[in-house]
Order: sequence, then C-alpha cells, then structure tokens
Amino acid sequence: MVGARATSCNRNSKENKDMSRFFGEIRQAGYVVPDIEAAMAHWSGVLGVGPFFYAERVPIVNYTYRGEPHEVHNSVALANSGPLQIELIQTRSDTPSMYRDFIRAGNWGLQHVAYWTERYDDDLARLTAQGFVPAMSGEVGARGRFIYFDTEKHHSGTVIELSEVAGPKGEMFRHIREAAQGWDGRDPVRPFPNLTG
Repeated sequence: MVGARATSCNRNSKENKDMSRFFGEIRQAGYVVPDIEAAMAHWSGVLGVGPFFYAERVPIVNYTYRGEPHEVHNSVALANSGPLQIELIQTRSDTPSMYRDFIRAGNWGLQHVAYWTERYDDDLARLTAQGFVPAMSGEVGARGRFIYFDTEKHHSGTVIELSEVAGPKGEMFRHIREAAQGWDGRDPVRPFPNLTG
C-alpha cells in the first residue's frame, strides 16, 4: 500500500476509531455485472437489499480514462445495506474504462471500493502526493466529481475510488440510505433522483 502514513479523508475525530487509517470509512462497494436487471432482482429478492435507485444512463460529464476524454454509457443501480452503499454497474458501450479492463481480465463482481469526501481537492492532492495514480475520472452532478486510482494491480477488486459528495450527489446518497431504513420490499427498483440541483 502506498502512503502508510496517510491521514483520514474524514476529519471528524469522533469517527476516527471506525475508519480506515488511510482513507476514512469505506462507503460503497461497486460490483460490475453482466445483467443489471438480474443483479437488482437478486440483491433485492434474495439478499433483501433495497430499494435500488436505477439510471439506465448515468449523467457523467468530463469523463476521462488515462488522460483521454471519452463519451461513456453506463447503467448504475444504488442501494444501501446499513451504512454501506451497494453499486451495481453494467457497461453499455465499449468505451475505455476500468470497468472494461476488469471484464476483459475475465472478472465479474466486486471491482472497487469508494471513499466519500466533501474536501475533494484536498484529498486528491494528498493522495496523488503519496503516489496514487489516477486512471479514470468524471463528474455526476455539480460538485460530484469522482476519481479511480490505478490500484487493481495489488489485488483484483480493490480499485479505490474517491467520490465527492458536496453537491446533489451527496443529497442523493442520503436519500438512498434513508429509503433503505425499514424498507418493506415494495417498489424494489426506483428512478434516480434529480442531479441537476
């Protein structure tokens, strides 16, 4: 692991005992799947996780893969299991991405873990100074930037994402978490909330 002396992305000292000493809490586990509708049915119907908030095409802008801009078409479904967000991802195009790399290597399943921050610029500067190499990035809603680091070489399924939650995306994540609390199984698939606010 690069940067063994890194400080937490979340500066709240009350939560330090619960967090990774490098990044903060793992807030999301991201799974790349071949059939997102079947995956949502499995997670909600078999595992009892839901409801899922689904976007057939996530509104990603400013997307780059290894420094090159691309147009990307990914379907994503989000739900919470307790405090952990589950992300299901199906690629809908052959656009270069870390998801495509993962699939071409013969993998399905857990592809990344994500850490959330409201201090994206500070944390990104700190992590890159420690030697973490950005590989894929973009933005979902205002102040909703994300970046994936080239860490999968350490172990399949351990790509690290830093995700900004200072804008509407953060509010969406809160809404998804609250919807999962006491969920009774009804309406297991729901539309993504508006991210244009």
